[in-house]
Amino acid sequence: MSTLNAPDQHQDIRDAVRSLCAEFPDEYFRKIDEQRGYPEAFVDALIGAGWLSAMIPEEYGGSGLGLTAASVIMEEINRSGGNSGAVHGQMYNMGTLLRNGSKAQKEKYLPDIAAGKLRIQSMAVTEPTTGTDTTKIKTVAVKKDGRYVVNGQKVWISRVQHSDLMILLARTTPLAEVKKKSEGMSIFIVELKDAVGKGLTVRPIPNLVNHETNELFFDNLEIPEENLIGEEGKGFKYILDGLNAERTLIAAECIGDGYWFIERAARYANERIVFDRPIGKNQGVQFPIADAFIEIEAANLMRFKACELFDAHQPCGAQANMAKYLAAKASWEAANVCMQTHGGFGFANEYDIERKFRETRLYQVAPISTNLIFSYVAEHLLGLPRSF
Repeated sequence: MSTLNAPDQHQDIRDAVRSLCAEFPDEYFRKIDEQRGYPEAFVDALIGAGWLSAMIPEEYGGSGLGLTAASVIMEEINRSGGNSGAVHGQMYNMGTLLRNGSKAQKEKYLPDIAAGKLRIQSMAVTEPTTGTDTTKIKTVAVKKDGRYVVNGQKVWISRVQHSDLMILLARTTPLAEVKKKSEGMSIFIVELKDAVGKGLTVRPIPNLVNHETNELFFDNLEIPEENLIGEEGKGFKYILDGLNAERTLIAAECIGDGYWFIERAARYANERIVFDRPIGKNQGVQFPIADAFIEIEAANLMRFKACELFDAHQPCGAQANMAKYLAAKASWEAANVCMQTHGGFGFANEYDIERKFRETRLYQVAPISTNLIFSYVAEHLLGLPRSF
């Protein structure tokens, strides 16, 4: 399938990631999905090849690449039939440490993350009673005798069981005592081996997708003072960069999904013969596929715009949100077109469409819902009154 993005300055990265992914065919991910397992061998291969440390500077053992290159890596994983949701946390969580951590913290953690000895796959922000209203979080961290004591609850926290480190957002100053509601929150590095069972309880949440996500309960969990990232009370500001990176990377993953769906639909439409002709010869079949392809191509442009701004250290909140919205919408439309093109066979596990169908549906909801993106655009770009 041809795209309009040639020449591609990242073709070397694409070729290398595709070559690695080719060692993990559809059958591999299908089996993992059936088992509700984690693609450990695939993740080990990605880490071993250095792809998950792409954004770590060379001085710490990484490749020193930007978000643009990282997004291409994530895109190619999904385009090859995999699911970057198993690994993408490493990219944007590492960035939170890199941009806001102390020299000592970076020297302690980044080389081992780059070498694959440590995984930083998890970020704990969302809570059961606050959702996307982050400033109302109730998890608190109280400083006491050189340590922070954490109490509270988080929900929908992914990859905790397959991570060594977790970024945690907690209130260090009560909401009633701050001038701006975005102040008074802090972020910490949690070393999970020292936390689970010692103040942190992890409860898995079975869900529609084979995606490891959990509810967390903090009961007097103690975190060393030196694990505070940046300045106390400035955590919300620090976390925003990570959220923009997360949304942009997920946009790239949705684009990878979209191309996968389009390729499968076009191939089947060419091969499937009904009434003595390929079904792709019918405009009722080919037009929806073409429409979905156009939407993916358009979303791709916004993805690269968001990446360009992020890598230039320019404000990119609007572009990251719009890229995520456009790409998630386009991939979901492509998924429906692919399913419809295949008819009944689209529901059969062996075609892998139903698996990818479930996986890409998630991004209409997470990590930020479509309606929240509309609210952001209305307020910040169009000057309309805040709706919440």
